[in-house]
Amino acid sequence: MKSILCFGDSNTWGCSPDLPRRYNSEERWTKLLQKQLPSEYVVIEEGLNSRTTVLNDPYEAGKNGLDYLYPCIESHHPDLVVIMLGTNDLKSRFNLTASDISKGAGRLVQLVQNYKHRFMVKPPEVLLVSPTHVLEVDPLKEGFTNAEPKSKELGYYFKLRSEELGCHFFDAATEIQPCPKEGIHWQVDQHKKFAKILAKRIPEIFEGNI
Repeated sequence: MKSILCFGDSNTWGCSPDLPRRYNSEERWTKLLQKQLPSEYVVIEEGLNSRTTVLNDPYEAGKNGLDYLYPCIESHHPDLVVIMLGTNDLKSRFNLTASDISKGAGRLVQLVQNYKHRFMVKPPEVLLVSPTHVLEVDPLKEGFTNAEPKSKELGYYFKLRSEELGCHFFDAATEIQPCPKEGIHWQVDQHKKFAKILAKRIPEIFEGNI
């Protein structure tokens, strides 16, 4: 069996942009991915609303991805970790550049790559996913002032980090779009599209074709 740990934020958790609810198992990309992969793969959902790469949120406790990733890997011993974080690092209260955010994501990659356990032959593979853009379309939404232009730079810097660290890479913004009215979270059709993309890429990673 091959286990895939999907480590992300609300777009991995399955937050709906239209209604205050979580997408169900027929809607969110992690569950759809499980159904589309061959039977020897197991998908582990580890999405958390408002999760950051390495930052402690002054208003929301427990959102630092770096703090949780190690025990998460220790618990699951995955063969592949899909990391898709960075959107919440764009919040104006953190005042980070796109380059800064990519370095936070890079620290997560390094943690996975340096993981060692006697039960594991080697550390997990890593697929670093640059998140989708943030659209500043909702005047009532607080916290993401000036996030849109920075979000459009993330793909460039995340790719640089992946090349430096020698991990797999995908820029989700090249294929996936957030809700045009809400600007952050994905609609169901985008979850389906993302699951289909990863269902093709993940076996290729294990086959050594990418």
